[in-house]
Amino acid sequence: KKKKKHPSLVYCSQGQFPITQNVTVVEGATANMTCRVDYNDNTSLQWSNPAQQTLFFGDKKALRDHRIELVRASWQELTIRISDVSLSDEGQYTCSLFTMPVKTTKAFLTVLGVPGRPEITGFTKPAMEGDVITLTCTTTGSKPAANIRWFRNDKEVQGKHVNATGKSFTVRSSLQFQVDRQDDGVAYTCSVEHVSLTNPYMTTEVLEVHYAPHLEITHSLIIPQEGQYLKLECVSIGNPIPEPVLWSKDGGELPDIERMIVEGRELTITTLNKTDNGTYRCEASNHLGTSSAEYILFVYDPNALGQHGPDHALIGGVVAVVVFITLCLIIVLGRYLARHKGTYLTHEAKGAEDAPDADTAIINAEGNHVHAEEKKEYFI
Repeated sequence: KKKKKHPSLVYCSQGQFPITQNVTVVEGATANMTCRVDYNDNTSLQWSNPAQQTLFFGDKKALRDHRIELVRASWQELTIRISDVSLSDEGQYTCSLFTMPVKTTKAFLTVLGVPGRPEITGFTKPAMEGDVITLTCTTTGSKPAANIRWFRNDKEVQGKHVNATGKSFTVRSSLQFQVDRQDDGVAYTCSVEHVSLTNPYMTTEVLEVHYAPHLEITHSLIIPQEGQYLKLECVSIGNPIPEPVLWSKDGGELPDIERMIVEGRELTITTLNKTDNGTYRCEASNHLGTSSAEYILFVYDPNALGQHGPDHALIGGVVAVVVFITLCLIIVLGRYLARHKGTYLTHEAKGAEDAPDADTAIINAEGNHVHAEEKKEYFI
């Protein structure tokens, strides 16, 4: 006797739609496409690709593609696996439930294109100081387009971006700048970021910049004294390193090679004496130029300097100047006071400042002229 279906089960299977989910995978990975139904009365499920080609009808494989395999097939589920996914697999897949009428649900397969390792081009070592160079970082195969960031050592700098479209993206970013000696040894890093990457891809270009030399002379003694030894070092900055270093004194060769010893960039003078006084010069060059530096040597007599050296002489000189200035101020102030001694006007002698002498001023002053003789004041 044929078993009769429950009315509610028939209603559910005919009224429901398949349940699917969108899937996102990285190119070259594996994608699982699952279609489910809650109720099914022995009705088949089917997966179709974006070209509407049937992949599986129930547990029956319909398309010859070794990458597509069956994972699970039942009345309530049909799951298939697509291995080694490529960008061409991306699109809208359809799951169909063969009821009357057929019920369908879409699931979109998104394939992420993994960007290739970045490359920096455009720089030919070495650059010369003052050159304008362009660094270009390129990464291919990304989908969606990758993002490129530039760093100068650890500080981010802005580049100019260009995207080339297609099934995947070729992304380029460029930096253009004029180099100087401060750029020598600087690391420029191109960082590629993408949703498919856990950590960004990076590549680095370390600049090599050639520039003309600059020299300075450092000395081991502040106050060279007879009998001491003095070491002079010719400190050079330049790329390539300027060499050899040539030493000279007063425009000629070193006069005493037994006491004046040259070792690389250093000149050591042993047992200093007064004959060593003069101008010492070091000179070095590279293919971009020549530079020199000078040091004027004056050898002091330790007996003349005294026990504490030239500091007392300096202090004595300052004290002498201060005493001299103080005396000058006292003399000027004394003369000023002497010239103005007794010069004053009282209210009683208002207007007497024009008188030719003191007696007349008192007599001509406003007030009681009868007592003029009593107001006389004699100036010596």
